[in-house]
Amino acid sequence: MFGILKNSTQADKSGISSFQALCTSLAARVGTGNLTGVAIAITAGGPGAIFWMWVVALLGMATSFIECTLAQLYKTKDDQGNYRGGPSYYMQKGLKQRWMGVLFSIFLIIAFGLVFNAVQANSIAQATAVAFDFNPLYVGIVLVILSGVIIFGGLRSVAKVAELVVPIMAIAYLLLAFWVVGHHIERLPDVFMLIFRNAFGLQEAAGGAVGYGVAQAMTQGIQRGLFSNEAGMGSAPNAAASASPYPPHPASQGYVQMLGVFMDTIVICSATAIIILASGVLDGPVEQVNGIELTQLALSSSVGSWGSTFIAIAIFFFAFTSIIANYAYAESNMIFLENNHTAGLFIFRLAALGMVMFGALAEMPLIWKLADLSMGLMAITNLIAILLLSGVAFKLANDYNQQRRDGKVPTFDINDHPELKKQIEDGIWEKESVEQWVSKEVRS
Repeated sequence: MFGILKNSTQADKSGISSFQALCTSLAARVGTGNLTGVAIAITAGGPGAIFWMWVVALLGMATSFIECTLAQLYKTKDDQGNYRGGPSYYMQKGLKQRWMGVLFSIFLIIAFGLVFNAVQANSIAQATAVAFDFNPLYVGIVLVILSGVIIFGGLRSVAKVAELVVPIMAIAYLLLAFWVVGHHIERLPDVFMLIFRNAFGLQEAAGGAVGYGVAQAMTQGIQRGLFSNEAGMGSAPNAAASASPYPPHPASQGYVQMLGVFMDTIVICSATAIIILASGVLDGPVEQVNGIELTQLALSSSVGSWGSTFIAIAIFFFAFTSIIANYAYAESNMIFLENNHTAGLFIFRLAALGMVMFGALAEMPLIWKLADLSMGLMAITNLIAILLLSGVAFKLANDYNQQRRDGKVPTFDINDHPELKKQIEDGIWEKESVEQWVSKEVRS
């Protein structure tokens, strides 16, 4: 995963770079799930929910590899010459089931183009209300204006903003988390023991409530973990398919996107969990505090009142980049429904911005229930497809890894896979175009 990043900043006229694709997927992944979702998981399912977040992340790295490798293989070009792809495309081309792709596109447009953007806007409005006492109406108006400027610039505009903002905010947040860990270093062993004991119901054993406690921890950990890293849901493949990967092989983008799941859940979600559990805020009654307010309270107790302000700023950038990346996913699926044309995007962009305003003003429980429902429908449809196509992904992984073992730069030649050639769009993976890409990279 890390080795591929060394050559991930190059792109061609048809696609964004692998690094931009990674940052775009991280922009969607790193958001309210990392700051708000973790807090909800801990309060509703107990500290053990964090363990089940880790489990679902490790499984999610595998599903992310498969779905993003397939998205690269079956990508196509829109009428403006840009790479497009994702689950809808591999359902149509790999499974020959356009109806399934249409169904998935509708679920994704509802989830990412509409509902998830409302979730992100809701967290921004809540965080700024706590930190600065801002009116949610005005926050919503500002979000609509800023989002609109970037959304109307298209996928490349989204990728450029994500490439700039996501690494800076992620590093800043992790540095602060490390500072908090150092401040409470003596509590760290207790924090991890609390997570593991709660995950398996060891604390509830004496009270006879083991089953219920473990079920709550698993449910919340898996739900919030999936919402955060999105692995297997079919969202990240839409960004992965837009990349011009190097090495020029579908599997290389699969490995890059595995890194996205790892960074999102194993690193950033764990940082939030440790901030909350090490701070001691859960030692007392917090019945009236939930979501982003709990994260703000925990950080403020460790670093002072400015912690609440920092979280408000962090959630703004994390959630704002999620809004524009979510839109980019939905845009690719709108284009799929329109058979690679872009005529209907203007109206859809207005609808997406309308949901941003709705989210800023709506109540949190309603928003999260809508998010869980739409996420589930997407995930079920996509998981069926990647299960049926997993043999193709394994074949590509074996081809990539064998070339690495042979000391070669892994290069995909569709002529070596005649059984796949009839499923792939002409001009995408022909040997001549791949060789031109390799020679260009060698020169640069």
